[in-house]
Amino acid sequence: MPPCDFVPEKYESYPYERMQKIREQNIAPSLRTYYKKPLLLHQGHMQWLFDHEGQRYLDLFAGIVTVSVGHCHPKVTMATQKQLARLWHTTNIYMYPAIHEYAEKLTSLFPDPLKVVYLTNSGSEANDLAMFMARLHTRNFDIISLRGGYHGGSPYTLGLTSLTHYKHGVANGFGCTTTMLPDVFRGPWGGSHCRDSPVQTVRKCSFACLAKDQYIEQFKDTLNTSVPKTVAGFIAEPIQGVNGAVQYPRNFLKEAYQLIREKGGLCISDEVQTGFGRTGSHFWGFQTHGVVPDIVTLAKGIGNGFPMAAVVTTKEIASSLAENLHFNTFGGNPLACVVGAAVLDAIEEDGLQKNSEDVGTYMLLELAKLRDKFEIIGDVRGKGLMIGVEMVTDKDNRHPLPAEEISQIWEDCKDMGVLIGRGGLYSQTFRIKPPMCITKSDVDFAVEVFCTALQRHVERAAAK
Repeated sequence: MPPCDFVPEKYESYPYERMQKIREQNIAPSLRTYYKKPLLLHQGHMQWLFDHEGQRYLDLFAGIVTVSVGHCHPKVTMATQKQLARLWHTTNIYMYPAIHEYAEKLTSLFPDPLKVVYLTNSGSEANDLAMFMARLHTRNFDIISLRGGYHGGSPYTLGLTSLTHYKHGVANGFGCTTTMLPDVFRGPWGGSHCRDSPVQTVRKCSFACLAKDQYIEQFKDTLNTSVPKTVAGFIAEPIQGVNGAVQYPRNFLKEAYQLIREKGGLCISDEVQTGFGRTGSHFWGFQTHGVVPDIVTLAKGIGNGFPMAAVVTTKEIASSLAENLHFNTFGGNPLACVVGAAVLDAIEEDGLQKNSEDVGTYMLLELAKLRDKFEIIGDVRGKGLMIGVEMVTDKDNRHPLPAEEISQIWEDCKDMGVLIGRGGLYSQTFRIKPPMCITKSDVDFAVEVFCTALQRHVERAAAK
């Protein structure tokens, strides 16, 4: 494990067993824990987490892609402490410096005409508002999303979310339609030159050069059969997050955006996971596709763990919401805006976008070596520090590796000091999206741990 000179404080809260009892009795069971023996985390420092016993872990999941600049980053911590002593909260019916300073700083990072921001508290809330804005502005109702996409868990956004694990069997998201996911690894078309990633699929396909065209034809089919002649909009993540860092063929989004606009709709880019430099080559994920959306939604990394989110759009679209009253009590409060500004400063001053590109590319290439070594790694993909490793029974049939086998690999990584996420329709993909301050030494350690866990899996399988 790479050295770390940070020494955590001594844990002095309830014993582990009492925490477990409280969890069982007083915390909603839908708030599930990871691992057979859940971690009781006590403190964080940059890319590291410490449990109640002082055990150190390399955090490759960043609080579900939320800790962008590092746990308890000193610049963000100091800015928060200073603001706490000045003004915690007022509402946007008054003027206060923080919201104006932050709005100017944030929107300066967007191309024209995306220069107006509405601040909210979560990604679900931001996507909910984006849907509302699209419908108000176009006076149309139907919104299209990609299968496998995750856009929130509110009753409104659940219509856009297309993963069965999040569906509760109650009415939600009326007017939402899903279309085929252009997945060049698991989908019907794909090949070894399709996506914007340092690592391509090993899949050979006679349609390799035509994959984008085939998926666009499916998109057209949805427009011609499943929605009215005019639509309110289309929402997509530049790289799908919860579904396991799924990437689309080059130019797919560009053509999809054109088709939606021909139908009178707006194009929404969900940057909740891909924004703020995580993809490395660009600050926003949509820029990697050569498009300019009409609405952009932000959350997670925007506040490095502080509950804040945003919708960025044009003056014209934002004005549609001003025709009647619309109010958000906590969105854009002084504390949130100071945190957000400090995060932007840390990204720039620490060179974290460039670090995401350099370290992320290094990690992708190292993981690709494991893919070539182990039959159960079907695909390694991603861009910057937005990485997915999809596990299969074998590379030819691409069947998902059974959940219990993936779970054991996952547990082994944790026991050796590396925390990673999981995603995909069958929870078959390891999600690697660490704080953007991670180093190449950290990558070497993580890859070694992952390789050891995979080797143990091979040995267990051989012993059966």
